[in-house]
Amino acid sequence: MPLTLTNTLTRRQQPFIPNTPGQVTMYCCGVTVYDDCHLGHARSYLGWDVLRRYLRWRGYAVRYVQNFTDIDDKILNRARAEGTTMAMVSERYIQRYFEDMRRLNVLDADDYPWVTEHIGAIHELIGQLETKGYAYAAGGDVYYRVGQFADYGQLSGRSQSTLQAGASGRDLAATAKADPADFALWKGAKPDEPAWESPWGPGRPGWHIECSAMIRARLGATIDIHGGGGDLVFPHHENEIAQSQAASDKPLANYWLHNGMVTVNGEKMSKSLGNFTTIRDLLDGGWAEYPQPVDPMAVRLFVLQGHYRKPLDFTQAAIAASINGWQTLKAGLLFGDRHGAKLGWPAVAIQSSPQEPSQANPWVERFQTAMDDDLNTPGALAVLFELAKGLQREGNCLVHAGQTQASPDVLWPQWQTLVHLAQALGLEVTPEVDGDARAMGLDDGAMAADRSLTIAELIQQRQVARQQRDFATADDIRDRLAAMGIVVVDQPDGKVRWHRQQINDSEPNYCP
Repeated sequence: MPLTLTNTLTRRQQPFIPNTPGQVTMYCCGVTVYDDCHLGHARSYLGWDVLRRYLRWRGYAVRYVQNFTDIDDKILNRARAEGTTMAMVSERYIQRYFEDMRRLNVLDADDYPWVTEHIGAIHELIGQLETKGYAYAAGGDVYYRVGQFADYGQLSGRSQSTLQAGASGRDLAATAKADPADFALWKGAKPDEPAWESPWGPGRPGWHIECSAMIRARLGATIDIHGGGGDLVFPHHENEIAQSQAASDKPLANYWLHNGMVTVNGEKMSKSLGNFTTIRDLLDGGWAEYPQPVDPMAVRLFVLQGHYRKPLDFTQAAIAASINGWQTLKAGLLFGDRHGAKLGWPAVAIQSSPQEPSQANPWVERFQTAMDDDLNTPGALAVLFELAKGLQREGNCLVHAGQTQASPDVLWPQWQTLVHLAQALGLEVTPEVDGDARAMGLDDGAMAADRSLTIAELIQQRQVARQQRDFATADDIRDRLAAMGIVVVDQPDGKVRWHRQQINDSEPNYCP
């Protein structure tokens, strides 16, 4: 089955065929670096990270480019407020971008072009458009003549007759545009603003020309995939197409992919509504809706549980469910590290990279079928949860009954498959606590016993509290156990059983 993607340009899902067999060129519009990244950025860049990872998993060599917009009114305003420069503001927030994204396990792009590095390339592209009659200078600015480009609107579906005035983002009364639909390629300098010399006088580039120039400079005239948020379809991506195609007479990108927008409790995220949340607020416990620190992998899981093209609603309940879900996946991913020694697995095999499963592996087949269907990550995660839950149950059997139900030889490929497929989605875990235990000379069996002892002690403390009718303490201990991913089941005979928490699973997770 071929990989198929929903192409905004053609408005249909179609097989992915790159320009060069086995190789993919991919560009995604990056951040304007004037503030910390927010939940919308997390959704977008996690999505494109998964696309890139999956293309590589499928055997493609991927060259991924993502820009930084370091010329913008918002950056200038921040610099003025701080009494500094646009360059200093940009450099600070670029560094913070990397800090946020690396915490979410988003791989670095192969190239990060800055707008300020491409002023010459922008001049060259504008000059070509002017020579071909698509651009004109007026009042110190340079504009793109939208009416000259017959295919304008091909991406967004907007006809030229319905275009709104002011698409360039500038006050029409202050411009000398020939037509309200025309947009700025070069903006003449204003007093006390940074400016660059150009054939049309000092100024700075318009927003849309920047990406066209950077794509051409770093990837060539026609790329395979152009990604971005759904809010960029018009005018940004529409204008990119108009500029690039008019200059080169070639398509800018063969596949245009757009991710859905982010809401918070059903409302659009915005500072004016007071629901604007940064990535670091969410991870560090500064989000009002969920004030506890959130594991970055739980955030990644939450994003992947929705299809990339659909809207994504951040709510307290949804994040809490993803935290629980990550505990299930984490237990499965750590199965070998926690229990491998007791099962007789060689330590060197446990600590090495997972073996690539056979394509005939049924879990791999189902995972690939889901991902080939327009990156159906919810379907792919279902495969991971099935594997993780099975391994989690086997781990509980080993702890409580002293042996697994399945043989170690059967469990080994299941664990290897889970780790391999999870890595394809960027879901990874580092057994830091277990590593500390190893440093103290504890083997996997001892570590598992130690964890069970801690759980058993808490359950015993809760039992004592209940017998003394200290229900506040009993409830507090239950909450502590729940935070560890442990569900306590009070039996009619007064005894207590426990199992590791599941998501949407009616099966018990303890050993029968």
